[in-house]
Amino acid sequence: MATRDNSRIQSSGPSELSRNRSSRFASGGSLRRSFNRRYPAPNLRAAPDTLNRSKSYVSPGKQTVGDKLTRHSNAALIAFLLLIFSVPAWGHVGSPDVFLEGNAGPYKLFVTVRVPQVIPGIAQIEIRSESNDVREIRIAPMQLTGPGSQYAPTPDVAQRSTTDPQFFSGNLWLMEFGSLQVRVNVDGARGTGQLAVPVPAVAQRTLPMQKPLGILLFLLMVLLGFALISIASAAVREGDLAPGAVAPAAKVRRARFALVIAAIVVAGILFIGGEWWKADDSRFARRVYTPPELESTLTPDGHLVLHQKPALISAGNPRRPADAINFDNLLLDHNHLMHFFMIRMPQMDSFWHLHPAPDGHGNFSLDLPSLPPGHYQLFADVVLTSGFPVTMVGQLKIPELKGKTMTGDDSGTVAIPIARSAKDADAYTFADGGRMIWDRGSTPLKSGTPLSFKFEVRDKDGKPANDMEPYMGMATHAEIIRSDASVFAHVHPAGSASMAALDLAQMGGAASPQPSQQDAMAGSRSVDMPGMNMSSMDSSGHVSPDISFPYGFPKPGLYRIFVQIKRAGRIETAVFDATVS
Repeated sequence: MATRDNSRIQSSGPSELSRNRSSRFASGGSLRRSFNRRYPAPNLRAAPDTLNRSKSYVSPGKQTVGDKLTRHSNAALIAFLLLIFSVPAWGHVGSPDVFLEGNAGPYKLFVTVRVPQVIPGIAQIEIRSESNDVREIRIAPMQLTGPGSQYAPTPDVAQRSTTDPQFFSGNLWLMEFGSLQVRVNVDGARGTGQLAVPVPAVAQRTLPMQKPLGILLFLLMVLLGFALISIASAAVREGDLAPGAVAPAAKVRRARFALVIAAIVVAGILFIGGEWWKADDSRFARRVYTPPELESTLTPDGHLVLHQKPALISAGNPRRPADAINFDNLLLDHNHLMHFFMIRMPQMDSFWHLHPAPDGHGNFSLDLPSLPPGHYQLFADVVLTSGFPVTMVGQLKIPELKGKTMTGDDSGTVAIPIARSAKDADAYTFADGGRMIWDRGSTPLKSGTPLSFKFEVRDKDGKPANDMEPYMGMATHAEIIRSDASVFAHVHPAGSASMAALDLAQMGGAASPQPSQQDAMAGSRSVDMPGMNMSSMDSSGHVSPDISFPYGFPKPGLYRIFVQIKRAGRIETAVFDATVS
C-alpha cells in the first residue's frame, strides 16, 4: 500500500480560530442583525491584545462619564452572557460534534459543527475546502423542516484563516431546540455551490454558576438591598427638609416605619425573584436531553421485543410542538427504520448490528441470532419525522440460546476481548485471509480533533479487493464505542449525520419518497443524493477498496472501532482499537 499523508484534518490553532469567529442568530430579523452589529461576540479565550483590538460598542465622538459607564456596562453584560452560553457540544451518545464530508456543488468540504451544550448558545463552525479555489463561504442557521427550512436568514461570512487559506471558521447563534441545519454557500472559481448540514440542537446540561461569581453577585445583592432600604428611610426622614436642618422626632418615627416597610418589600422582591429563578431553572432542567431508555423483553426462544419509554424532544419555538419518540412515525435511515446494536460488555468482544422490524403493536421485534451469552449494552438508532436522530440505550443479559440464521443486512462478529487485544494495531485479518489496513498516520490520536479515517481492503493475495459492494447503500458503516460505553457513534462516508436528516436537508426540508417496508428490509435502495460524499463509490455502485469517513473522538480514552463492509455478498466486520489522548 502506498504511503499516504496522515489522516488528521489540520486546522488553525486556537488563537487563529479565535480571531476568525463570526456570530449569527438562528433566525433572521433586523433586531438580531442590529444586535450582532453592535455587539459582536467577543472571543473569551483570545489573548489580551486580541480583546483590546475589539471594536467599540458606541459611536465615536464626545462622551460623558455616564456614556463611558454605560458602554463598559453593556460590554461586560454581553461578555458575561457569552461566557455562560458558549460551551461546545453534542451528538449520538456522548459524541459532541457533527461531522460531514460532502460536496457544495463542485467543491468538496469537510464541515465540523460544534453544537453548544446550552440553548440558546453559540455553535462553532469549521470548514475545510479540499481545493484552493474557494473565494468565499457564507453560513446561516435554519430549521430543518417546516416553513423555517424554506427561508434562510442573511448568512454570515465565514472567516478565512490567515495561515491556511483552505480553512474557514465562524460562529452561529442557535436559538431553538430541535432539528436545525447549517446552510453552507460557497463561491469560487468554478461557480457557486451549497451544502446543508443537519444539526440536532438540544440542551445537554445546566451550567453551574462559578463560586467567585456567585459570591460577587450575592454581595452586590446585599449592597443593593441595603441601599434601597436606606434610600426609602432617608427619603421619608429628610426628603422635604432644608439642607442642614435636623429631622423632628415625628419624621424619625415615620422614617423607622418606612425602613421596616422597605425591608419587607425588598425581602419580598428577593423571595419572589428566588422562586422565579428556581422555577425557570427547573423548567430548563426538564429540557436537558439525555439518551432515552430502551426497554427489552426476551423470550426463551430468542425473540426480542423492544419498547420505547415515553420521551419528548423539546422544541425551542413555541409554535413548533415537541418531538415525541413514536415507533409508528419514523423515517427510513439506510433503508431501515431502526439500527440496533448489541455489544457484550466489558469485553467488547461480541458485536451485532441488527435491524428489527415494527411488530404492529407500537414496538420493534426480531429473532436474535446465536450469540455468546453475557451482559450486552444496547443502542438503537431511529430518526423522527422532523429529522431529529435519536439513539436509545439499554442493557440486556443474554442466556445460552439457539438463535436464527441472520439474513439481509444483519451482521455481527466475535473478536478478541479489548483487554487482551493488540492496542493501536493498524491491520485486521478476515476469515478468508483478506485484510483491512488502517492508515493511521504518524501522529497520535487526540480528542476534539476532526479526523479523516482511511482504510484499504485487500484480498487474501494482498491485492486491493475487487469484490467490494455497497452495504446498505454506502461503501462502509462504522461504529465507534468507548470502552466504558459512554460514547457511541454510528458513522458512514458522509459523516456522523443520519442519512434521513441529510436527505431532508438537501431536499429543503421536504421528505423525499421512500421505498416500501419490504424493499427497505431487503436493502434494495441505494443512497445517492446531492452533497453526499460518494468518493468510495462510482455511479454504477462499484465500491473502491479505499474507504474513508470523517469523525472526531469527543474525549480521551480507549475506543473500539467496528468497520463494516460488504464483499461478494458477505458482510464483514473489522475491529480496531484506538488509544486517544
